[in-house]
Amino acid sequence: MDNESESTMVDDPIPTELRAKALVRKTGEEEFTENGVAIARLSEYWHWSASDLLGNTERGRLAEYIVATAVGVAGAVRSGWEPYDVETLLGTRVEVKASAYVQTWGQKALSKIIFGIRPTRAWDPEQNVFAVESRRQAHVYVFALLTERDKTIVSPLNLEQWEFYILRAQTLDERAPLQKTISLASLLKLGAVKVSYCDLRNAIEQGRAGDERKG
Repeated sequence: MDNESESTMVDDPIPTELRAKALVRKTGEEEFTENGVAIARLSEYWHWSASDLLGNTERGRLAEYIVATAVGVAGAVRSGWEPYDVETLLGTRVEVKASAYVQTWGQKALSKIIFGIRPTRAWDPEQNVFAVESRRQAHVYVFALLTERDKTIVSPLNLEQWEFYILRAQTLDERAPLQKTISLASLLKLGAVKVSYCDLRNAIEQGRAGDERKG
């Protein structure tokens, strides 16, 4: 659905039965049923839909989860509608971008490392409206790079194969205000700090320090 084109006007009241639904963490034991007969468990759907951790779509979500575990908020539920990916216990908003040299499909060469940094218009899921202004919504960006170049041994679940680069959103606003993508080399020129998984939590909170933007 095109949320922007279908957005409710700000002044329109939202009927009670159409208000935003609270997210509830599932166990995986929930069942698909027809006429009261169990067809499959929810965990089986997860196995079917989310096993390709190296592919672009799932690798991005996996990187968000890895960051969430690092900052201690992985016990919540990923909404997919917030204007940023992770919020730490201290309220730091984090945007997570992932890239890798190898993909699931056959390749003639290693992939170029490019991350998305496009400013966006925040969407309010409670009121179903978009903000007027495009901006970078997070305090801190985490650029997660799966570094293994050998597809025979690559494992997205092995955190030793990941590198993380931390950069304040304010730096992107100042140095690349309208830029939509960025290379790893350009990130380093902007002062992105490389950290391992165990240092992610502190690096993210330190990255927010000095952020002069409001909100």
